[in-house]
Amino acid sequence: MDTHHFNPLRITSEIGTLRSVLVHTPDSGLGKVVPSKAQDWLFEDIVHLDTIRRKEYDYYTKLLLYFLDPAKIKGKLKQADDPQNNRSFYKPEHPDFFRSEKVVELQNLLADILNDTGIKEKLTASVCAVENCSYLLQKELAQLPSAALAKVFITGSLPGKTMIFPPIPNFIFTRDIGIVIKDHILLNKPAKKARIREALLAKYIFYNHPLFSGYRQNIIELADTRRHFLMPRDGEDKKVTLEGGDVMVVSPNHLLVGVSERTSMEAAHQVIGILFDKQLVNKISVIKIPRKRDYMHIDTVFTQVKRNVWVLLGNFSKAAIRREAADPVQRILDASKKDDLLRIIQFHKNNTGKPVYMDNLEDLLTDISTNDLKCKDKVQFIYSGNNEFPYDSREQWTDSCNLLALKEGVVLGYDRNDKTTEAFRRHGFAVMEAKEMVDALENGTIIPDKVKDTLILIPSAELSRARGGFHCMSMPLLRDEIEE
Repeated sequence: MDTHHFNPLRITSEIGTLRSVLVHTPDSGLGKVVPSKAQDWLFEDIVHLDTIRRKEYDYYTKLLLYFLDPAKIKGKLKQADDPQNNRSFYKPEHPDFFRSEKVVELQNLLADILNDTGIKEKLTASVCAVENCSYLLQKELAQLPSAALAKVFITGSLPGKTMIFPPIPNFIFTRDIGIVIKDHILLNKPAKKARIREALLAKYIFYNHPLFSGYRQNIIELADTRRHFLMPRDGEDKKVTLEGGDVMVVSPNHLLVGVSERTSMEAAHQVIGILFDKQLVNKISVIKIPRKRDYMHIDTVFTQVKRNVWVLLGNFSKAAIRREAADPVQRILDASKKDDLLRIIQFHKNNTGKPVYMDNLEDLLTDISTNDLKCKDKVQFIYSGNNEFPYDSREQWTDSCNLLALKEGVVLGYDRNDKTTEAFRRHGFAVMEAKEMVDALENGTIIPDKVKDTLILIPSAELSRARGGFHCMSMPLLRDEIEE
């Protein structure tokens, strides 16, 4: 394949102005999740696909285009939303799709690589092996046009709507297929069987698409622990699993790795060894959070808004961890709940034998703001649900802490998290509904470069049921460097 589509890759922060991002538009597979399989497929509930698309995710697409690639949307909004066009602007397989090199659609990348006959045969055989398909079905799939085959691999259904294997509804959470660290791509190793096909498709895309042609030698894959398959229970304790929601590049030389329900300590160990060896960073903080569905990844309990501003679940704050308000008996009883403890271990490249330990997120995030990002302003924390019970945990469940920064201080979140929104207002942020922002961007009363300190709220009645916010639904490929 030629390399004329080659795009630069570079991520050195969570908040530098976003220039290029990998996404996946909700596909028909989301509408095929059935109650009996929802939890196996990592969904808490079944969702209404048309609402997710037309009334929720389409706003996300529009906002990304206005901020990253306005030529693809400005002046075309009425046409894009015309009911007569039946959302063709938003459908990756349709000729009218917006196809952007800044807001990059995963399904199109998959279709592109399937135009290569050799890749098509290998990937079809691999998917069919993973999904236990018959050889006849494998041959039938190999005959499909590349765009149609890409859709089948994602939705699990043939063009005639016949379901031949499960969909991969989590493919909308592109953060979890890989993470860009400077100019390298760290591929994930999913913890759950439901995501194995995602990882396989992602690997083929990153190794074979021209978009990443200059970075193939920079792809990092984690290996399974040596001879893990000989261990009892398939080496459960030494399993290597990692998902992108547990990895954050917070400064050019500092990486955060979560150890959670989805990312294992063994994976964190490998990441530390590989990244220090490659001299990509000189500091890695491992954040061990409870292995609970409530938390899932570290980006469900905190994300960065500005150099000195973070949104955070109060459970992991200084006061909550140290139980400062508790009486001595309560402190002792709470300390016995070992699965509730947070542990932060920070390793430095030239002195891995002497890590730094912290017991709460506020100390770590303050250190990042002041020492890594050289921020002179007071570090501020905006708490989920305004730190009020029971809204703190209710709104964390619907991703109040899982925000995507389009640029420093301008973040996307869900409209349902009222108390968190109130907390943003108290910290001096403007709050705008997605429709209001889109209309202002279209008519020119708001210019993306001029937007500052704003929380943009996107409708979320159905999207939030999928258990992931906009941080989860994005894999940033390129951000501007943040100036000191």
